[in-house]
Amino acid sequence: MADYIFWLVVTVTVVSAAVVVLNSQLIYSAVALLFTLFGVAGLYVFLWADFIAGVQLLVYVGGILVLIIFGIMLTNRISSVRISHKSVQQGVGGAVVVWLFIFLSIVVIKTPWLDQPAIEPSNSVAKVGTLLLTKYLLPFEVVSILLLGALIGAAVLSREDT
Repeated sequence: MADYIFWLVVTVTVVSAAVVVLNSQLIYSAVALLFTLFGVAGLYVFLWADFIAGVQLLVYVGGILVLIIFGIMLTNRISSVRISHKSVQQGVGGAVVVWLFIFLSIVVIKTPWLDQPAIEPSNSVAKVGTLLLTKYLLPFEVVSILLLGALIGAAVLSREDT
């Protein structure tokens, strides 16, 4: 059953990531990005990285994606309800993606993989939390101030000139 759930999560992640890239409506791309980020969090759960999955949900889905959607909805430089963007180099990007996919497929096929039974790690959340609040406290706070500055900048840019 876990294999089917894994492949479902992978399919949702890849399909929604394709919708993010290929859709011409920004708001639909942002909603598809929501499913992509949830799928990535699900993949972290399958890797037994439960702390990283929680951070993925809190920071990216709860913070960054909401900031992107507010930026799309609140900007005063959009004159119509239909918000869209044009991609002028889809062919070049598509060719690069195809060649990258072929290269990575060859690497995956030719690599001699070590096959061992997976052992669940013991309580990694406590270790990560201790490191975040002791050794890496300053970078953690700098990132939070950077995100706060981005939020304030988005709010200032979305205001109408008075």
